[in-house]
Parts: sequence; C-alpha cells; structure tokens
Amino acid sequence: MPTARHLISIDDLTDEDLDWIITRGVEHAAGLREADRTLCGQVVGVLFRATSSRTRTAFSAGALRLGGRLVTYGPNDLQENTGESAEDTGDVLSRMLDVLVVRTPQGDAELRSYARQRRMAVINAMSSIEHPTQALADLTTLATRFGRVEDLTVLYVGEGNNTASALTLALSRFPGVRLSLRTPAGYGVERSFLDRAAISAKQSCAVIEQRHDLSNLPVADVVYTTRWQTTGTTKEDPDWRTAFAPFQVNEQLMASCPGAVFMHDLPAHRGEEVTAEVLDGPASIAFDQAENKYHSARAVLEWCSGLPGSSQ
Repeated sequence: MPTARHLISIDDLTDEDLDWIITRGVEHAAGLREADRTLCGQVVGVLFRATSSRTRTAFSAGALRLGGRLVTYGPNDLQENTGESAEDTGDVLSRMLDVLVVRTPQGDAELRSYARQRRMAVINAMSSIEHPTQALADLTTLATRFGRVEDLTVLYVGEGNNTASALTLALSRFPGVRLSLRTPAGYGVERSFLDRAAISAKQSCAVIEQRHDLSNLPVADVVYTTRWQTTGTTKEDPDWRTAFAPFQVNEQLMASCPGAVFMHDLPAHRGEEVTAEVLDGPASIAFDQAENKYHSARAVLEWCSGLPGSSQ
C-alpha cells in the first residue's frame, strides 16, 4: 500500500508538486476538467473545528464534483473530546477514509498526529500558524490572471498571519518573485517562516523582505491584504487598531501601484483593512480568488489521492 500524501505545510511539497497543483488548479479554473471523476470510490472526511465559508465549501464541493463521497464532522463530534488521542483517532479514521480535511484553531501538532498513519491523506485547511491551501489558491489565481507566478512583485499589507506565512513559503519558490511584507511592528510573519523562505529564495533568486512601515513601497503587480483579526484569534493589546490603522489598503495606496490587482483571502471588513472602493473596485480580483479555492481544492484532493501524472 502506497504511503499517504499529506499537505500540512507548503514545506511538504516539492517544487514539482507545487507546480503540478497550480497547473491542475488552472486547468480546473479554465473548465478543462469538468468531466473528471478522479475521486470516484474515495471517501473524504471533513473536520472543521473553526468557522469556514470558502474553504469548507471548496473541499466539500470539490470532492463531490470529482466523484468522491463525504463524511462531515462537527467540532465536537469525535471522541477526542472525551480524551482519545489524536494519533488513535487518525489511526481509526484511516481505516475508513481516504482523505481527511481538517481546520483547527490549534497549531500543526494535531494534524501531524493524524498523519502518523500511512493510509489516509491529511490536508491542513487552516491551522493557527499556517494556511497552505489558501496559498495554493492564491498562486492558482496569480497563474490564471498573469499566466505565470515567476517575476511577479507582490505587496502584502497587514497582519503577518497564517495566510501570510503560507504565502511567504510558497512565493519564495518562484524565480524572480519579489514579496514585500509590510506589517505592523509586533504583528509580522514569524522568523521561522522567513528563515525557511530565505532558503528557498536563495535557490530560486526570489526576494522576500519584511518591514514595519509603508515607505518606499515597490511598484507591485499585486496588492494583498487579509482581515486584521484572523479567524479564531484575539489580540492582547486593547489598542491594537491604532497600530494597524496606517496599514489599510485604500485608493491612495493602490495609486502607488498603478495597474496592480487587489487580492484578499476573505472575509473582508470594509473600512478596516480595506476600503469598499478598493474591494469592490475594478482592480479587485478577490472574488475570483475565492472561486479559485474551489478549483485549487480539487487539485489538492487529486494530488493527495495520488492521481497518475502527479509526482510520486
């Protein structure tokens, strides 16, 4: 029996895996794979311990469209809530499911425990520290919009959260990419992610930088932000909004990057991290980006199920 493929971090993917998932996602977005039933006979478990609109729907609809069957769990359904270990839970579920898609408000330890068995693929649909499937949807969006990811300049503005961490790891793999992270002091991407991205960037000749101001902004192809209060989190400083206020994406900021498109992983709070004029304006591709979660989710499910043609 082949070893299951897990996607818990972008680091779990080789460059070839990353390229395959993005290319496959673009094909799904273009409608080239609508007849495919590559998950026929497979059962996908969906376990979300935190709220989700786009990601849960993307993986659920994606599995069904590919011919798979679903088993869904609420946040309190499994016996972990009565003391069973995550490792035992993963071992049991692996004897009944082919794939388990998990969103957890915790770190990655629970996901790694599920993944210790060898039968069932485990997909991180967002943990507190990384959101790899969001990054894959974002790269699918870039490839669909620009025809490439290479040589793009991306300006990320706002909190260095789990989305930003995954995006940093992913973009660092692509030649000529420049990612400029502009985050409030104390709310940046964690050093461990920057260090890991630096290794990939050295190999690919990408440039990854993080600053805590908005001076000398690059002329970007893409301006990206996320909500300031990441799902399931709180901030200790009651005055945190004061630190974030200068990092709003508004028409003035967009004017510094003429021709740039605007991306947001949603949900958005108009008037906070982005103005309505930008989110609902002609430069915004945020809702196309949301749709690409569905297309990318199908590609991820196919990769995790070992679809012939994807790297082994």
